Amino acid sequence: EINLWIHGKKNKFYIAAICSPASGFRWAYLYTNMQMEVFIDSHARFFEMLGGSYKEGVYDNCRCVVSKFIGRNEKELNKELIKLSLYYDYEINVTNCFSGWEKGSVEGSVKWIRNKVFATKYEFDSFDDAAIHLENRLKELNANSKISEEMKHLKPYRPKYEAAYINEHTVDKYSFVTFEKNHYSVPDTICGKKVLLKSYPNEIEIYYKGKKIACHKRLCGEKKTCIDIRHYLHTLEKKPGALKNSAALKSLPELKKIFDIYYTDKPKTFIEILRQNKDKSIEDIIESVTPVSNYEETRRHIEDKTSQQIEELMKLFTGGNYVYH
Repeated sequence: EINLWIHGKKNKFYIAAICSPASGFRWAYLYTNMQMEVFIDSHARFFEMLGGSYKEGVYDNCRCVVSKFIGRNEKELNKELIKLSLYYDYEINVTNCFSGWEKGSVEGSVKWIRNKVFATKYEFDSFDDAAIHLENRLKELNANSKISEEMKHLKPYRPKYEAAYINEHTVDKYSFVTFEKNHYSVPDTICGKKVLLKSYPNEIEIYYKGKKIACHKRLCGEKKTCIDIRHYLHTLEKKPGALKNSAALKSLPELKKIFDIYYTDKPKTFIEILRQNKDKSIEDIIESVTPVSNYEETRRHIEDKTSQQIEELMKLFTGGNYVYH
C-alpha cells in the first residue's frame, strides 16, 4: 500500500512489485486495487516488458497464490495463477509459511521502491501522472542493473496474456452499463441491447457485436459515473436544447466553458462540430470547437488587407512584375 495526494486529496493505491535478484532489477506498477486481476495483469505487463519469461517464480502465501491450505504443508494453488504459469511455461515455487527470509529480495524491493520513488514526491495532478513518475524513476534506478544480460536467457516471448474479466451486461435507458455499482456510458443508439464488458485493472472496454464501442478509465469506489459526450450525439441532435444542462457536457468543464462563451445560442452548430470530430480525442475536439478570438480574426484581416495594398502599390512601380510574399 502507498498513500499519495491526487489533486489535493489523500488516496490509497497499491504497488505490484517483481524483482530479479541475480541482475539487481526491480519492476513495479501502480494500481487502484489489489484484486486477483491486478495480480495477473502485473505479470503480463512484466513479461511483455522483458520480451520473455523466467523458468520459475517464487511467491509467498498470499490469497492470490494459495486458495486453500490442506493440512500443515499441503497447499491448493489459485487456479488463475496456474493458468498464467501454464501460458508462460514457468514453475511456481511457494515459500514456507512464516518464513519471511525466503522472499527477502522482493520484500526489501517494495520498501526500496516506495522510498526511492515516492518519499520526496507524493503529490500529483492525477493517477496517470503518478504512474508515469513511477515508470520514469524505475528506468533511472535500474540503469546499472544487469537485466539486459539476463534477458538473453529468458524463455521465448509469448503474446501478452489477456488479463480481463468478461461479463455480459444490458444497456439501460440512459445509455449506461453498470459495473461494480458504477456507471459507464455507451452510444445512445444501443439502449436495451446486450454488450460485453471487459474489465481491466485500470480500464473498462465495452463491445457490441464484436466491435469496441466504448473505453473508459475504471472508476474507484461506488455510485460514480463516467460519461463520454460523443455517446449522446444522436439524442442531442434531436433535442439540442438539452445540451446546455446535460450531464455529458458538465462532465467536461473545459468543453462546457467553451460552449457557454461561444455556443449558447448555437447548440446545433456545436453538436455538428462534435459529430464531425467524434472519432478524434477529447483534446482535439476541444481545439476544434474553440473559435479563433475576435482579436486574432481582426489581426489576420488587417495583415491580409495590408499585403494586398503593398502588392498593388509595388506593381505600379515595377510595371506589374512584382509579387508580394
